[in-house]
Amino acid sequence: MKEIRWHGRGGQGAKTVSQLLAVALLTEGHYVQAFPEYGPERSGAPVQAYDRIDDKPIRLHCAVTHPSLVVVLDAGLLAEVPVTLGLPADGLLLINSPDAAAQIGERLHFGGRIITVPGDRLAVAAGTHFANVVLLGAAAQVLGEPGLETLVQAAQDGMKKLSPAAQEASIRAIRSGYAAIDTQRRAYA
Repeated sequence: MKEIRWHGRGGQGAKTVSQLLAVALLTEGHYVQAFPEYGPERSGAPVQAYDRIDDKPIRLHCAVTHPSLVVVLDAGLLAEVPVTLGLPADGLLLINSPDAAAQIGERLHFGGRIITVPGDRLAVAAGTHFANVVLLGAAAQVLGEPGLETLVQAAQDGMKKLSPAAQEASIRAIRSGYAAIDTQRRAYA
């Protein structure tokens, strides 16, 4: 079973991207769970969302405490939240940051694998201000699943309430995050 923990702030879309990832993986035949965990329910407060992915039914119903992948949507949380808590040495920390992975590893005193993606910059270049969808694409690439087109379809279906321009920008941002990860880094599966 793969377990993912998303860290963001209220309003940054951690819950949304965890659900979109789950829908795409479900479409590809996996068993999935996606659910949020809120602290103080206000915009800007730290929030977490979780995904579980398996090829057999998932009977576990609790927060993810030992994730194999942690995705951080806001690098400002690195000073506020213990994002590496429970992350094993062979796990992966994926962070929305223009900083080098080595710098973040030193700052967090974390010697495990870290990949940084300049999500804010890529989101703006795609025409949106939401880095969550960039990190969604990047997470799918490092996981090696779901396929990009399956993820795009799940996002299109899940974003029908947005304007066509906002939908298109979000899809460009997903593709941008997916492309931002080197093929060599895809070995994480």
